[in-house]
Amino acid sequence: MDLERLGRTGAALDIVASEAECAALAKRFGFLDLKDLAARVTVDLQLGGQVVVEGRLRGKIVQACVLTLEPVAQELDDVFRIVFKKNLAEELDPESGEAVLNAQADAPEPLAGNMLDVGEIVAEQLSLVAEPYPRRPGVKLEDVLPKPKGGARRGAPGQQRHPFAGLAALRDKPRRGR
Repeated sequence: MDLERLGRTGAALDIVASEAECAALAKRFGFLDLKDLAARVTVDLQLGGQVVVEGRLRGKIVQACVLTLEPVAQELDDVFRIVFKKNLAEELDPESGEAVLNAQADAPEPLAGNMLDVGEIVAEQLSLVAEPYPRRPGVKLEDVLPKPKGGARRGAPGQQRHPFAGLAALRDKPRRGR
């Protein structure tokens, strides 16, 4: 979107991803499937060179469960607001010479030039709202861990063998001549 052509009233956009775009986004973000993706986005110019992008994202994704790798579906419905600012002065780190950005939650994002990729903003919001560690309902870590071979371990009930017990036995073993 060319911001120079944006009127004082801003613009409202309806974005609906095609099947090919959904497949590309699913591959990009590691989803098993992206069934649909739609967003309603408004872009407004404000005094001081700020550009406010607000929107609502809706979609359906399928991800692999982190424990069982079985498909986990998630319906997305998220509202977002991002503020950009043109000609945002960048501080440079004296040691590395790299740009330092403001880490405050409400700090504007830098905007270089007059073009704003609204589709990329929606794609980034999709990646942010997706569950980072999807888990199939009712599955616990204990359900997928391997069971000990040979039945119950020896020892008193409730007593577990320490994982470094084998190393402790080696430490106490006398060494052969050096």
